[in-house]
Amino acid sequence: MAGVPVAVLTAALLHAIWNALAHAAADKAARTVTIGLVYTVGGGIIACFTPVPDSGAWPYLLASALLQAVYQVLLLQAYRLGDFGQMYPIARGTSPWLVALLSTFVLGQALPAGQALGVVVISAGLAGLALADGLPGRAQLPALSAALGTGVMIACYTVVDGTGVRESGTVLGYIGWMFLLQGPVLPLIALARGGKDFARRLRPAWRTGVLGGLLSLAAYGLVVGAQAFGDLATIAALRETSIVIAAVIGTLVFHERLGGRRLLASAAVLAGIAVLQLA
Repeated sequence: MAGVPVAVLTAALLHAIWNALAHAAADKAARTVTIGLVYTVGGGIIACFTPVPDSGAWPYLLASALLQAVYQVLLLQAYRLGDFGQMYPIARGTSPWLVALLSTFVLGQALPAGQALGVVVISAGLAGLALADGLPGRAQLPALSAALGTGVMIACYTVVDGTGVRESGTVLGYIGWMFLLQGPVLPLIALARGGKDFARRLRPAWRTGVLGGLLSLAAYGLVVGAQAFGDLATIAALRETSIVIAAVIGTLVFHERLGGRRLLASAAVLAGIAVLQLA
């Protein structure tokens, strides 16, 4: 469908913006929990006004909720241990080629040669963005492990949701229940561990947390909707162009240095997008 690339690129823009908000948050854990609350409310509203997914989609919905919870924990850990400018591209850049491999060898969705080339070029550009400042040292290995683990979780839930939404019989119903199931997990964990003390931590973060949650909900909702009609590996590669957008935001908003290597890597990502569109 012609609208799939537009939807995914819009999702990439929204994703980069809410991650920039996350980067600026003083209390990242409180921000993450607030986003989970937004998922719960937003997912509940969508679920109330859409059909219930078919029975074949429920194993995927439950698996997605678990994978998303692990993803959020790993992402939070990566941001705590490492620099945003390196952790974000490593986490996001790991997933496109993993999705391509899983789609080919697990789901049997082989990519045409042109699309496979586009995925490879985009992945190479994303890797260049991640490693533009050089290879990480031993002290960075815990952060790197968390970022790579985050990328693995992204690839896994991308394939799970991409398959589940096609089994659901209702794209919006799947999206609603997906957010409703995953949303309460981290808030409940935070409540059990921190109780009233953690509830007080939410007050300073609620505005940016709610905004980030709405942007995140819209971003991944667009991606799952696109997955109902498009190729999973292509969508995964297009989605991670958020790294290029995040690099631009980092330069304009956070005054981070872009540099020649990052510009070259960004050009590679854009070239890969062009290859995908022409394939």
